[in-house]
Amino acid sequence: MKSPIRSISFIGLGLIGMSLLRAIKRSPLALESNILFQGFDPNFTDSDRQCVETLGLDRFTADKNILYTADLIILSAPVEVNIALLGEIKQLAPPLTLVSDVSSTKSLIAHRARELDLPFLGMHPMAGKEQQGYRESHEELLHGRRIILCDDNNLLDGDKGSFLVALLESAGCTTLAMTPDEHDRVIAKVSHLPQLLSTLLMNYCGESISKSGPGFATLARLAGSSWEIWRDIIATNSENIAEELEHFSRELALLSTEIRQHDLGPIESRFNEANRLYHNLKEMNRS
Repeated sequence: MKSPIRSISFIGLGLIGMSLLRAIKRSPLALESNILFQGFDPNFTDSDRQCVETLGLDRFTADKNILYTADLIILSAPVEVNIALLGEIKQLAPPLTLVSDVSSTKSLIAHRARELDLPFLGMHPMAGKEQQGYRESHEELLHGRRIILCDDNNLLDGDKGSFLVALLESAGCTTLAMTPDEHDRVIAKVSHLPQLLSTLLMNYCGESISKSGPGFATLARLAGSSWEIWRDIIATNSENIAEELEHFSRELALLSTEIRQHDLGPIESRFNEANRLYHNLKEMNRS
């Protein structure tokens, strides 16, 4: 039977876009289906173009009439750029082309896709590095990682949606479905909050880091992340992020009070619960 996705266009060929491309392309299902992988990145030089073609891109093209007529379009530029591209896709893409993205926020892009009546199925690969760019990409970056799928149009029940899930699972990923609004609330807590805490910690301890050890480096690892990436994330999920920061600041204030008053019982409970959750997290990442 002919597969419902025979061509995929990646708009933006950075770390996550190229890692996802490489992972899917090497999957048994993609090889069996003979899928064409094409893409474009406006920041690429001729040398960059040649490099990504050796990494698995079948065709690099700036022709939007070619890019937007693929069976699946995956927007992998910064989220505000992805949102801006939806209007152009509405004009040039066939009505049945499935549109997706790999942005770290989902509510605003999903809302814009609904306004344009586009078949949009958001993706968020829960993987990354502090370093950016296609040269840092690797198919193993996503192996065993969870990809959150944000579907409020029942597209996962359709031919292309279910085939996309099969492609991701064939590439070694696991999938989890939630609404765009739920995604942004949850990810503000488990991704955006840790990034900002790491950034704040590094700046707060700046004058003392020469005296720090590996524990500090582990906790501050995310401080190496690029503002170019995080600017759009913060701008498109500001309400949820601010709310989590406020909740966390209250937890910090309570902990400070407990320590000042030598109230060790609640602190011990925090350590025990954190230990339990940490071991659960390790088991989840192993499986």
